[in-house]
Amino acid sequence: MAQIKTGQASSAPAIDPTRLEEEVAYLAKRHRISAAIVREIIRRIGTVERSAVEREIRKGMARR
Repeated sequence: MAQIKTGQASSAPAIDPTRLEEEVAYLAKRHRISAAIVREIIRRIGTVERSAVEREIRKGMARR
């Protein structure tokens, strides 16, 4: 049931890798989850937008 997003990677603006890692570290610390989980969510939803990632984190925590 994995959703595969096609075509978005090329249309999305490139984000600086150091800024991305800072964002991952911030979200991981704020939500008390591992950075690997945050990276997996970003990969799965196909965006690094903070609100979208936080929404997915909340969905996952509601399932626990």
